[in-house]
Amino acid sequence: RSVANHLNDIAKIAPDVVVDRLKGWAGAGRQDPKEMGWITSHALRGLVKAGHSGAMAMLGYDPDAKVEVKEVSLTPANPAIGQKAEVHITLAAESAVPVLVDYIIHFRRPGGGVQPKVHKLKQGRVGPGRPLTLTKSHHFKGDATTYRLAPGAHRLEVQVNGRVLSGLDFDLQD
Repeated sequence: RSVANHLNDIAKIAPDVVVDRLKGWAGAGRQDPKEMGWITSHALRGLVKAGHSGAMAMLGYDPDAKVEVKEVSLTPANPAIGQKAEVHITLAAESAVPVLVDYIIHFRRPGGGVQPKVHKLKQGRVGPGRPLTLTKSHHFKGDATTYRLAPGAHRLEVQVNGRVLSGLDFDLQD
């Protein structure tokens, strides 16, 4: 666990070094494959959120996969602070492909800036005639201790295998 945590920290300043090191360790075959898989996924968690293509490929997700976002919606369309909203996403692809799907909310900050936050959604498969429909309830907490929500224009984006493929703008109500 501590090795994976250290690698995750190092990845913030040297992402390619961490990916190369993990590839080397995996190739050497000295670790139990299950243990090496856990170390790899835990060490790459920050790079996955950042959409790093090398990390995605190492985990078995093709960043260039031909995946299409057929639908992205938020219900209600303009939620209020303190309210829950449902994120609804439908993906399609012409060939079978594994996908790692996250959604990013670009939060308006009280000072006027914007801060993106990546939220995990699902790992799955999408293929011809097999669209993948994902739904998640997101709570726009008004009393979070780590950050303060501000009303106004926000953006929700869909990230598939590390690439932002679609998005929608919404207003967060006071």
